[in-house]
Amino acid sequence: MQEAMNGQLNAEIFSGYLYLSMSAYYESIGMPGFASWMRVQRLEELTHAMKFFDYIAENGRVRLAAVDAPPFEWDGVPGPFEAALEHERKVTGLINGLVETARSEGDLETEEFLAWFVSEQVEEEETAEKIVDMIKSAGDSTEELEKLDGELAMRT
Repeated sequence: MQEAMNGQLNAEIFSGYLYLSMSAYYESIGMPGFASWMRVQRLEELTHAMKFFDYIAENGRVRLAAVDAPPFEWDGVPGPFEAALEHERKVTGLINGLVETARSEGDLETEEFLAWFVSEQVEEEETAEKIVDMIKSAGDSTEELEKLDGELAMRT
């Protein structure tokens, strides 16, 4: 269980790194609101990582691993959010796998800890999917994309 939790810690740190790369991409294509949204998401992911760090440290030994380099190129405005949705689906699978491991090992404490993440992943996927849909609805309309950029900039 401890090894799997350390793996998830690494995955959460990667998530923060990925969202920061997505932010840089949006900056490079002149979408500061999209970039800002991704920066906020990066902080949320790193907060998740610290929850894992603290839990592991209280119950065992934290083992940090190398963090893979994230991609830095995507296809237009929708690309990063489409990738974010796929990434969140992958993280959901990882969290569900941890829950299964905790159950199989009879580790009720860890299962309880993970319950928050199960709920959080539902929200993460819903949010990413909603934004992907809004981007698709905007299509190639510069005006609609700029409006959406302004809306995304409001996230704090």
